[in-house]
Amino acid sequence: MSVDEIKQQIEAEIGQNKILVYGKGTKDMPRCGFTAETIQFFSSFGYPFEVLDVLENMPKREVLSQMTNWPTLPKVFIDGKFYGDTDILAPMNENGELRTVLSEAFAGQPEPAPVIKLR
Repeated sequence: MSVDEIKQQIEAEIGQNKILVYGKGTKDMPRCGFTAETIQFFSSFGYPFEVLDVLENMPKREVLSQMTNWPTLPKVFIDGKFYGDTDILAPMNENGELRTVLSEAFAGQPEPAPVIKLR
């Protein structure tokens, strides 16, 4: 697959998902702590999100790094815009900015019920 074809595939994936995480592993089987942390982070909001495993796809990882200027995984896109990872998103959540971003991304859809964690 050429670099242009990989870029087109990535752009299509981003366009098909309001929240998309490129990480190591999947939502059900994360393969690194940072991906697991990101999955837990987004699960708490109740909005649908997708996790795509790029751990063993070096060409795709390289193109993603070039497109985002972000060398590490996971890489989070919300409504087509790149946001980095939870190092960026956690402070956005604390100051309320992330709620606004998510509300705008999912405008016209019902607000999800908050996820309650049982101990």
